[in-house]
Amino acid sequence: MSFILEQIGRNIWQGRFSLFPSDLCMHGFTARLGGVSVSPYDSLNMAFHVGDDPESVRTNRQRYMRAAGLRADDLVTPVQVHGTHIERVGRAEAGRGAFDYQDAIPATDALITNEPGLPLMLCFADCTPVLLADPVHRAVGIAHAGWRGTVKKIAARTAARMREEFGTKMEDLLAGIGPSIGPCCYEVGEEVAHQFETSFPAGKDAIVQRKEGRSYVNLWEANRLQLIEAGLVPSHIEVAGTCTSCKHSWFFSYRADGGTTGRLAAVIALKSC
Repeated sequence: MSFILEQIGRNIWQGRFSLFPSDLCMHGFTARLGGVSVSPYDSLNMAFHVGDDPESVRTNRQRYMRAAGLRADDLVTPVQVHGTHIERVGRAEAGRGAFDYQDAIPATDALITNEPGLPLMLCFADCTPVLLADPVHRAVGIAHAGWRGTVKKIAARTAARMREEFGTKMEDLLAGIGPSIGPCCYEVGEEVAHQFETSFPAGKDAIVQRKEGRSYVNLWEANRLQLIEAGLVPSHIEVAGTCTSCKHSWFFSYRADGGTTGRLAAVIALKSC
């Protein structure tokens, strides 16, 4: 398994996992290159809510989706609130939030579907994207796992919702944990560290590391462990291992960019049989 950074269009790059079969779904994590947004959102900012020119965001989304072989008009995306609400979407939701933030699905941090050709998108700048794909029942999901969502185990909740909606078996499910702030850079206060230790008692030593009086959290491991706890096979989970703060010349990072920056997009779309 490997996380691949590839060029898919004119100066447009994305990361993707080798784990996900190409005949099952298209997926990708946008890099920050190849768009039209100007500083501090330069250049492929994919989010409306950060203060960027909305026309630039629309152009960026169209550029990436075209390069990825998907229809921007079909894109479904929500207003993310660091909660645990999961929305099943279908053809009726195609285009929700694609070009107008006011039309996005409200207060939602995970999307699931078994509708082919319906791209699901969430936006990130240090929080952890988690992609899910069921190759047997042909369904996909995507979750926004910031520290609050990770503590509340939104990745595991999304997997469980796929089981409820589509009959997904945990032993069949594939998962990819995308680029986000890594344990090298994610320093947190003691209150946040304690919440992780409480939520993950068995894995707390692997998730919370203390160095020279400072606490660091490993969001990648916290999401990996909760998926294993939910029943996923460890070899069916791929971790990008790419820190957005260390590599903020490639990916947007809220911390490394000083709080005002763009957002990368995580996108997944089920293919037709």
